Parts: sequence; structure tokens; C-alpha cells
Amino acid sequence: MSHLKNNAKLLARVRRLKGQIEAIERSIEAEAPCGEVLNLVASVRGAATGLTAELIEEHIREHVSNPDKDDNAERAQGAAELIEVVRTYLK
Repeated sequence: MSHLKNNAKLLARVRRLKGQIEAIERSIEAEAPCGEVLNLVASVRGAATGLTAELIEEHIREHVSNPDKDDNAERAQGAAELIEVVRTYLK
């Protein structure tokens, strides 16, 4: 995915996810209460979903249509709508 524009930002998100996963591992090893572990898992799920949405949006902008630059108004509008649907669906 060499077309990704915000590699530093994406890597920071991945590293945060890694830290969250490690926190789950430590919690399980420490026999933390189920509710605590479940909350940690939920936070990882939310972070992974946010990363997924960002990657899908970047893919649309790079390989389908960039609504900010596409001269074809219909295609640009379709891409913008698709990006909004992805953002809404993955919230």
C-alpha cells in the first residue's frame, strides 16, 4: 500500500493497537476481572474499526476516485457518498 499518505499517522494508530492488545494479554495473565478484559477488548475493536475506515477511505481516494480532485462530477459525488457511508457504517 505504497500510496498511503499518512504513514506516520497510520503507524501510530497501529502501535496504539499493539499496546492495547498487550494490555489485554497482561490483564488475562493477571487474572483481571472479566469486565475489565471485555472493556479492553472493546477498545481494541473500536480502534481497529477506525483504522479500517481510514484505510478504506484512502483506498477509495487513490484507486476509485478522489472526490476533491476528480473532474467527473458524478464519479466524484459517488466517491464522496461512498466514503461517508463507510464512515457511518464503521462507527
